Amino acid sequence: MQSPEMPSLYDRLGGVYSVATVVDDLIDRVMADPRLNANPLVDKAHHRVPPAGFKYLVTEMVCWAAGGPQKYTGKSMAESHSHLKITSKEWEAFLDDFQQTLDKFKVPAEEQAELKEIVNSTRSDIVVDSALGTGANS
Repeated sequence: MQSPEMPSLYDRLGGVYSVATVVDDLIDRVMADPRLNANPLVDKAHHRVPPAGFKYLVTEMVCWAAGGPQKYTGKSMAESHSHLKITSKEWEAFLDDFQQTLDKFKVPAEEQAELKEIVNSTRSDIVVDSALGTGANS
């Protein structure tokens, strides 16, 4: 589908400054979300690290995953999330926050779809109950 002349997702998003601006909003939104902070492990993690450092690593990761020149230097998604016991319900709350941020910055539909594909590729490393299904016990 992608032609050799088509710019990378990173370039279509506007590069590091645009990505950092969107990540800044997303992390502020996520860190204040009562649906996520209801999980005491998540709430503790949100207050353990300075938001600026967290934003830096997420910006680095998004840029790298979108085809930018940055290299992600943080921990793997499994290593950085396994102790948080994130549920499917909390994952859905995060996706809602993500959508609100994408809408706020009017990210075009095609780029939204590509970003969501990247984010969803991390779900199995982040959500603890993904192997159990998302039934009534979630």
